[in-house]
Amino acid sequence: MLNFAIETARDAGQILLEKYGSNVNISKKGDINLVTDADLASEALIIERIKSYYPKHSILAEESGEAVVMGGENTWKWIIDPLDGTTNFAHGYPCFCVTLALEHDGEVVIGVTFDPTRNELFAAERGQGATLNGKPIRVSSAEDIGEALIVTGFPYDFKRREDFARHLTQFLLKSRGVRRDGSAAIDMAYVACGRFDGMWEEGLNPWDMAAGVLLIEEAAGQISGYDNSKFSIYSPPMVASNGLIHSQMLDVLK
Repeated sequence: MLNFAIETARDAGQILLEKYGSNVNISKKGDINLVTDADLASEALIIERIKSYYPKHSILAEESGEAVVMGGENTWKWIIDPLDGTTNFAHGYPCFCVTLALEHDGEVVIGVTFDPTRNELFAAERGQGATLNGKPIRVSSAEDIGEALIVTGFPYDFKRREDFARHLTQFLLKSRGVRRDGSAAIDMAYVACGRFDGMWEEGLNPWDMAAGVLLIEEAAGQISGYDNSKFSIYSPPMVASNGLIHSQMLDVLK
């Protein structure tokens, strides 16, 4: 099933790449949240492929901006985001990806994130480690938050989240730097391969995080809630790290 997920992600990513930079149709699914015909075309391919090969599996997707679970049995559930980083894509900013994961009995067992602009495919299978283009990856070795490069994202309702500005300010002051790229799935993949040392974010959806959670765990990283509770993709917010700076990040998020 991992090979199936890899091939599907690559094919969906090729659709995005073909449409990237062209006159895509853009519509809104909220005040600032966008959907393009590239989202829909990529999603249609993924859903059709899953239904053809695994007709008994259910699918959690953000179809046309609406979170739905389609068909099948919940024992096996595909969690897909056909275009993570839609706003970037719509503006011609090359930071977006296809990400999909497979959940079995409530546990993510396969995760794939494909960045077509860089031809980088991150993949993980539960208990088998994580890879980038087939080569093993591991989280960074930074031990102090002062030496760490941290990444986050801005939730669409961040103006109503009273702690967000405080957290951002504190991480800017305490770390080597903070980045905001606009694709949570890529951010999590970068934590897994050591490009970022840590990440925190609020307001994410399961399809944003499912593959990334497995990538980080299989790359020997750590993920939790802000209070160090066990993390669930259905209960954000989340903080992820190389494990070595995790407690220092939690101190900021208190």
